[in-house]
Amino acid sequence: MSRMFLLLLWFLPITEGSQRAEPMFTAVTNSVLPPDYDSNPTQLNYGVAVTDVDHDGDFEIVVAGYNGPNLVLKYDQAQKRLVNIAVDERSSPYYALRDRQGNAIGVTACDIDGDGREEIYFLNTNNAFSGVATYTDKLFKFRNNRWEDILSDEVNVARGVASLFAGRSVACVDRKGSGRYSIYIANYAYGNVGPDALIEMDPEASDLSRGILALRDVAAEAGVSKYTGGRGVSVGPILSSSASDIFCDNENGPNFLFHNRGDGTFVDAAASAGVDDPHQHGRGVALADFNRDGKVDIVYGNWNGPHRLYLQMSAHGKVRFRDIASPKFSMPSPVRTVITADFDNDQELEIFFNNIAYRSSAANRLFRVIRREHGDPLIEELNPGDALEPEGRGTGGVVTDFDGDGMLDLILSHGESYGSAAVRLPGQSGALRPQEPQIPALCALGYLRLGFNNNWLRVVPRTRFGAFARGAKVVLYTKKSGAHLRIIDGGSGYLCEMEPVAHFGLGKDEASSVEVTWPDGKMVSRNVASGEMNSVLEIPYPRDEDTLQNPAPLECGQGFSQQENGHCMDTNECIQFPFVCPRDKPVCVNTYGSYRCRTNKRCSRGYEPNEDGTACVGTLGQSPGPRPTTPTAAAATATAAAAAGTATAAPVLVDGDLNLGSTVKENCEPSC
Repeated sequence: MSRMFLLLLWFLPITEGSQRAEPMFTAVTNSVLPPDYDSNPTQLNYGVAVTDVDHDGDFEIVVAGYNGPNLVLKYDQAQKRLVNIAVDERSSPYYALRDRQGNAIGVTACDIDGDGREEIYFLNTNNAFSGVATYTDKLFKFRNNRWEDILSDEVNVARGVASLFAGRSVACVDRKGSGRYSIYIANYAYGNVGPDALIEMDPEASDLSRGILALRDVAAEAGVSKYTGGRGVSVGPILSSSASDIFCDNENGPNFLFHNRGDGTFVDAAASAGVDDPHQHGRGVALADFNRDGKVDIVYGNWNGPHRLYLQMSAHGKVRFRDIASPKFSMPSPVRTVITADFDNDQELEIFFNNIAYRSSAANRLFRVIRREHGDPLIEELNPGDALEPEGRGTGGVVTDFDGDGMLDLILSHGESYGSAAVRLPGQSGALRPQEPQIPALCALGYLRLGFNNNWLRVVPRTRFGAFARGAKVVLYTKKSGAHLRIIDGGSGYLCEMEPVAHFGLGKDEASSVEVTWPDGKMVSRNVASGEMNSVLEIPYPRDEDTLQNPAPLECGQGFSQQENGHCMDTNECIQFPFVCPRDKPVCVNTYGSYRCRTNKRCSRGYEPNEDGTACVGTLGQSPGPRPTTPTAAAATATAAAAAGTATAAPVLVDGDLNLGSTVKENCEPSC
């Protein structure tokens, strides 16, 4: 039997124009996380999360141990390696976190009681694939100078709130914008047994001064109590401008896209938005703005099915997602975790597919998504180097900068075995047990050397209580490349949760200002000084007295300008510069941070011109009709003026309101 260890990878040099040939990662596990009994034992590992376990300001990596203890890995600057601080000593304040009996697979961390410190939730399966398990989940709080499971407190035992169902991923959601988080549990139902759960503090029954933290399951109240084969979960303002929405990719049933109504209750918009994908089996998922249009996009992997890269679109008051995955990107694989990050700090996001060698070899894959000004992003496959792992047993992974050098590190966990993920036990319906491990289980991969020459900025927003503001939206405005958007992760990948940091790679560009939007809608904007580049910015929650009548001037960068509310907004060049378009393409279309010009093509009802005005395409949310449309007076004027060779203001095309059914309505950025 081979040893199981964490894989840690650093990046290798990449020369321009040879991205496909040069390896991206190199393994540094032997030096940073060598296999040993305490820090990288031989065992099956699954989910991984990043939080500040010892409350010293640095991040620790929390690993869900399936057939061994959970691990808490801290980077020791003196030794230059990761060390497990959850040691096998009962006197240790971290001892309870080990929980060897738990068979943990999912893990997440967030502040559920508003004390400024994140609690840690482990989802335990106890050998059950679906339905009822035999060992409860654990929710650990730092109390009495040590970590203790509050689900086993008398008040919560009496309430029966601890989950006894087999589940998969867990994630944190600030559903009401209070700064106190709920924990979403993607259970794997067996018929009508084991619905998804949403656990949070019951303030009326709790007495925090006495250490009593009563919990309740509000899934039914919030509208998310569903029976499905729950798999991946990701949280953020996907459809909302600030409130936290929830996306779940499921197995043997459609996905969920729970849109926050603004009061902490949700409506499922997956079908209307085009992301329900009912015939596939989802796994890892992540959120990002891949084309930098200010909208949150969704990427996820389907188990041995086509992987999806959904760009969020809006037209005529409707929101739809459009899959732009290339044939290579969508190629089916036994995927588990999906991670998106800018590993080489070049401004472009990479997407990492962590596969599991299921019945045969299944190498991990890495793609770069390259933004294009007036078209869909270009998807380029890269060489992952030592992260290829063709015989790997990928079960979880996270990105974090654990050594503080500004380059993201990749931690992968391994579990299960070669040939079959699990074997059914005789006489035990639904019970599964992983076979013996064949390869090491935790590995570390490091940074791309070329990235050291690139600029970067890391932004850490805090809640009103001082905890990490998971679910917050961070927009970085730059001097040359426009606006870059990140979501502070509350759960993603598969079974995992990334670091609570908005990490921006900038290449040779520089940041001009940063804007943070919290789940309750509060916003803060501030300039970024040149001396703050290549550093970490902490952004505290705004106090009422911080709201100024005369906000300080902001440098918003190209394509954006400061508005009366003190924040940067897209500049509508079509209005500001009415003669910006040439006569052969007189129609000006405002886009996020820019604009484009197209011909004045007329289309039949239910159709609209494509981006360059050369063809008619179906309109989102509209039924095509045979009748031709009549050009507007402004368009007719522009056409006549173009024919006559005279100048006129270009017609302006903008979208209206974002409208999902009749329940919610909000403004959206003009785009086409």
